[in-house]
This record gives sequence, structure tokens and C-alpha cells, in this order.
Amino acid sequence: MFSGIVEGTARVVKLEKEGSNLHLTLTSPFEESLRIDQSVSHNGVCLTVVAIDDKNYTVTAVQETLDRSNLGMLKEGDLVNVERSMKINGRLDGHIVQGHVDGIAKCTSRREAEGSYFYRFEYEYDKEKAKQGYITVEKGSCTVNGVSLTVFNTTLNSFEVAIIPYTFHHTNFQSIEVGTIVNLEFDIIGKYIAKLKSVE
Repeated sequence: MFSGIVEGTARVVKLEKEGSNLHLTLTSPFEESLRIDQSVSHNGVCLTVVAIDDKNYTVTAVQETLDRSNLGMLKEGDLVNVERSMKINGRLDGHIVQGHVDGIAKCTSRREAEGSYFYRFEYEYDKEKAKQGYITVEKGSCTVNGVSLTVFNTTLNSFEVAIIPYTFHHTNFQSIEVGTIVNLEFDIIGKYIAKLKSVE
């Protein structure tokens, strides 16, 4: 379980295919605290640490993860947003994030306004999935590349977010341009409400 409050970025140093799996080796921003079997969110995708070597660590993504996320599009040198799992006795500064990416979206606009940045993202609309809660609502929460954000100017298949300078400089939002593909996780509370309504 995560909060969507990104702790830092990790740089991809090696990508290795093994069958349908992809092993990703990244620099660790967590110094000595990372351990094997630990869950870490990568651009919003929960992956397990399988190896640690000096200041680098390795995680493995299966084909299902690659099909649903942008991890298969990564190249060596790319920055990835990372967050360790939430402590049960900590504050929930973002919102409840599972690390189970629902799909991808494309950045369709980016503009700067008085030091902050505004991005619009568009995703494929599916009526049946929308009935299951795969939607955004005005002033609701959505996770973009693992970052918990409040959305606005929502439509059936798009939304806008505002990024403050701190978030811009401490996440990979700094490298998101028009056309960039990002990972989305819709609000789990909305999904549960939609499910409950469908079984009434």
C-alpha cells in the first residue's frame, strides 16, 4: 500500500529481458534502507526488490505489468518515480494507492503559469470500465506515474493536474512532454462504490 507521495527518483541503469519478464536495475535513492523482498512503487507500479548491488537494485516486471503500464517503454537513463510502502502508523498525506496500475494515458498539453505547471492527460474511454469506477471526478484523486494528484477540468476520457515547483523538480514530471505516456491508477474507493452499486 502506498500514499502517492513520491520519495524521489531512480535512474534506470540496466534493462534485461528474460522470457516475457523484464528485469529493471535502478539507482537507489534510499541508501542503506532498501532490502530484498521490499515493495517499491515505480511510476505507480508495485514491484518487489529481487537483488541489491552496491547503490543499485533490481526489480522484475511480468508481461501483464508491461502490457498495462509504461515500464516496457523505459530506456536506460530514464528517471522513474519511486516510493516505499506506507507505514501503518504514518500519516496518509496523499490518498490510498495500491500500486496496481489500471492503464496508461497520453499527455496532450503542458503549460507553465507563474512557476507552476499544468498538464492534461487523455486516456481511452471504455463505458463498461467506467461503470466499474475507472474514471476521474472533479476534485477527486488519481495517481499519475505514482504521484497522488487532485484532478480538475475532467471529461469522460481526460483530466488536468497542477504541479507545484517542488513536485516538478523532485519527480519525473520534469521530463513529461506532450506525447509522453504515463501510468494511471484510479481511486480505489470509487471502484468499490461502483462495484457495490452494480450488485444492488
